[in-house]
Amino acid sequence: MPLDVNWGFLGAGYVASRAMAPAVHNADGARLYSVASRDATRSESLEPSRIHQSYADLLDDDDVDAVYISLANHQHMEWVVRALKAGKHVLCEKPLGITASDVEHMHATATEMSRTLIEATWVRWHPRFQRFAYLSSSGALGDVEHIESAFTSTAELSDNYRLHPEMGGGALLDVGCYQAHVWVAIFGQDVAVSLHDVTREIGTTGVDITTRAEASLNSYATATQLSSFQLPPSQILMVQGTENTMHMLQSEAFTSWREQSSLRIGDLEETFEPVDAFVEMVKNVSATIKDGSGWVFPHQETLRVAQIIDSISAHPTHS
Repeated sequence: MPLDVNWGFLGAGYVASRAMAPAVHNADGARLYSVASRDATRSESLEPSRIHQSYADLLDDDDVDAVYISLANHQHMEWVVRALKAGKHVLCEKPLGITASDVEHMHATATEMSRTLIEATWVRWHPRFQRFAYLSSSGALGDVEHIESAFTSTAELSDNYRLHPEMGGGALLDVGCYQAHVWVAIFGQDVAVSLHDVTREIGTTGVDITTRAEASLNSYATATQLSSFQLPPSQILMVQGTENTMHMLQSEAFTSWREQSSLRIGDLEETFEPVDAFVEMVKNVSATIKDGSGWVFPHQETLRVAQIIDSISAHPTHS
């Protein structure tokens, strides 16, 4: 493999153009080699070395080492599997699959093809999140007693796949997965989740526009998570331990991007310099693909997150 990993993008939408393309351009060991999308002008705006007219053409390009997929949720499994079978490594937007069985199938294909498959939950590479997970899991706060999280917004989503159930829409899949990643990052891929209550509101298009879940984790800690497309913007992440409590400060617990951020642990505050976690993700995934030297979270964690989301979705609810 050459010095830089040649990345090909399937899709050139908002996240790809605003965050991922600049990240690949700025990450060590990565090169934005090609893009394929429904709009050639938009593809060109990402400044790749080459434009492909179709997703299939990009996958047929032997010079593409790895593929980043930022399509609608219901398209992930098809194009992840096709990319893997074409011999490409894959970084796919979250949620990796609409269901846990989709995730299992994709990872089985990656194993069969001896290729890397990573879910692009970019907050996992943010230094503040990694410090938060470490302090929570290491005993620095004592035994974890409670986790509280929320990710809500009132963003305009008209004509958006997030509003269509057949396209993998809904607040839980869109932003609940970030919060399930917190549970897994703290307690590990074998975390036992027992749901106590789930409350959801279904919107006019048939997707959940608000979901709230209350659970026990490993029988001794409690957790609440709130996901919504209709509540005022809020991102909250707090862990209470037997010896101390930790909060993420500022307004963006999950999407801090190129801005200073901080943690409060009891009466102490830790500050983190501005960082682009997309760059950190691309750098580490590229290094993993090239020689195994990067950090990525294991695929079992992605699967456990999907299983948690499945269980919340299937849990009896009141509205």
